[in-house]
Amino acid sequence: MLKLEIVTPEAKIYSEDVDMVTLPGVEGEMGIYPMHVPLLTQVAAGEVVALKGGQDFHLAIGEGFVQVTGDRVAIMTDMAIKAEDIDEAKAEEARNRAEARLKEKISDEELATVNAALLNSLAQLKVKRGRRPM
Repeated sequence: MLKLEIVTPEAKIYSEDVDMVTLPGVEGEMGIYPMHVPLLTQVAAGEVVALKGGQDFHLAIGEGFVQVTGDRVAIMTDMAIKAEDIDEAKAEEARNRAEARLKEKISDEELATVNAALLNSLAQLKVKRGRRPM
């Protein structure tokens, strides 16, 4: 068993014992099983899939970090939402707002913020729509 914990600055979003975790690394998707070698790396905005008792649980996460030890996966991220809690209409609206802002002349700092918002909304839409094209 692995203890999967996902935390944001606001709250602990998920804390369960799971059989396996798939997460979006910056170099690509990673699968984590119990007794994985220790690892500390970045995660990209995308989908986390936790396998527990033969059932998949899906969450959307933003950018952040993951620490893996033999029996624990801890994800620290700016955004995490369980699939059933995602409001598809609000995520689509956030995506449209971010895409519109990217077409305007904005500062580098604001560009980073808008890009993060866009990635977070895309991650939510991917999870909610079950990997259907956007």
